Amino acid sequence: MTTTDNRAPVHMGMPTRLVTVSVDEREVSVPEGSTILAACDAAGEDTPTLCYGDTLTPKNACRVCMVEVEGSRVLVPSCSRRVQEGMEVKTDTERVRHSRRLVLEMLGSSVDLSTTPRVADWMVRYAADPERFGPPAGEQFDRDVHEPGEHHLPDGSTAATMEQPVKVDNDLYVRDYSKCILCYKCVDACGEQWQNTFAIQVAGRGFDSQISTEFSVELPDSACVYCGNCVEVCPTGALSFKSEFDMRDAGTWDEERQTETTTVCTFCGVGCNLTLHVQDNEIVKVSSPHDHSVGHGNLCIKGRFGFQHVQSREDRKRRND
Repeated sequence: MTTTDNRAPVHMGMPTRLVTVSVDEREVSVPEGSTILAACDAAGEDTPTLCYGDTLTPKNACRVCMVEVEGSRVLVPSCSRRVQEGMEVKTDTERVRHSRRLVLEMLGSSVDLSTTPRVADWMVRYAADPERFGPPAGEQFDRDVHEPGEHHLPDGSTAATMEQPVKVDNDLYVRDYSKCILCYKCVDACGEQWQNTFAIQVAGRGFDSQISTEFSVELPDSACVYCGNCVEVCPTGALSFKSEFDMRDAGTWDEERQTETTTVCTFCGVGCNLTLHVQDNEIVKVSSPHDHSVGHGNLCIKGRFGFQHVQSREDRKRRND
């Protein structure tokens, strides 16, 4: 037996051709099939995104990542358009800045973006002024009871908003659709792209559209299996852990004081990774790394919410009393 007979085979994978493009007059090379967004990242450009999900098929819903491509009549969404050899991309022209500013203003005037990461920085960067549409109209009716296709005309003096009562109908997670930008990521995660439960969908049309359960039933009466994969992908905090919601309400939620520890879920033998978010020696929520080969960010109800059995708040309270 020779030495080479004992060597394990090395799988190199299929060779990938590199494509060279220009981003703001800087040449970068990315693998063939990459998106313009990936090329922008490679060039060091900080491109704002909201509906983009690294484990989901692009939906092109928010339009905040639009860029200008030489030869294209219209702006293109960088999160979904594939690069082509020799493509010239511009991310900071007046046309791009105007488009991003308008998107941020329209979202900011109608949706509560207070828990959306980085949006405050983008507002400043693009000089967005959501208040120019007028004062917020305030809390609207319960949009779940809208008849499909029914349209409600605005009064013209105020900015129509998505503000509505928070839905707290279970002990695991909360739905605050005042913060929903209708990016469809939760629908895709619940549907065929991740969970295949199809517990939620889009109801209504136009501005009156909203994420809802079938027949607008309460979540415990729906097909939801409480995997929380919709919470994992929500970019604005419209879906959040009940623990996070309660702590924000009490003014104790502080991400700067939180630590993250990734471990392996012990509920079964699949081997999903859990990232535990801990504040004051207490697990406050659980996420999952999207680049893990087993779960790709997906978890079941035990992995996502089982931490409540590790530390019972009521038991701790009784012990302290």
